[in-house]
Amino acid sequence: MMGDWANGGSFLELLGQRQSIGSLGTQGLPGSADAHGAGPGIQATTILAFHYRGGVLVAGDRRATAGNRIMTNRVDKVLEIDGHSLMAIAGSPAFAIEMARVLEHTFKYYRRSQLTDMSVEGKLRILSQLLKENISMAFQGVGAVVPLFVTQDPGTFETHIYFYDILGAHFEGAPFAVGGSGSLEVQGILRYLDRWGNEGGLAGMPEDEAVVLALRLLEAASYFDSATGGIQVRETVYPIVKLLDRSGIRTISEEELKERYRTGVERV
Repeated sequence: MMGDWANGGSFLELLGQRQSIGSLGTQGLPGSADAHGAGPGIQATTILAFHYRGGVLVAGDRRATAGNRIMTNRVDKVLEIDGHSLMAIAGSPAFAIEMARVLEHTFKYYRRSQLTDMSVEGKLRILSQLLKENISMAFQGVGAVVPLFVTQDPGTFETHIYFYDILGAHFEGAPFAVGGSGSLEVQGILRYLDRWGNEGGLAGMPEDEAVVLALRLLEAASYFDSATGGIQVRETVYPIVKLLDRSGIRTISEEELKERYRTGVERV
């Protein structure tokens, strides 16, 4: 651990009690509707992760809202923590992004001090602790964070997908996990494709098909969920799509996303 947080200071002290101007999608909070209905706790976002042939794809739309106002359509919701880990964020952007920074510095400090990478279980426990320390803000309805965490064992190159609740409990999602207010539609589609799609399910899908699928899923979510940004070709706003495989983390470029959207989604 490092800094004031490592010396006993809480995550809330690290943030200086900052509050978010917008939300990236929370659900199931006190006083709000659950994930199946509308309510103040369901604000904005669709994030997803699934195994494909060779690795894991992680993607998210880019919209942030405050109530019924769109604050921005250019939020990066898939964050690189280290060379083996990605975090997709749903919830308060200020709190979620600061959590990602704490994780990044903690993993880096551990690697430099111990001369080895932190174990997968260690990474999961640190993120759980950050979420637990954030419970009071989450239950006030201003600072909930519900992330997906994808990490790779640097020794075996085995990659795992985990999803969290606001209390810090984590669960492994195999072969996929979703989050945010648009997740219901995406979850059903992914389940269908993994069970009755091509032979080998999602894990047998080649990379180019996986990228097109991610774009289709986010567009489908935006059709049903007004708080999900979707794809805005005229304004050149495309989702964040990252791949984690044996070679490390790779971001799909805007130009490639544009071409994949043109040929695989619009089909012009």
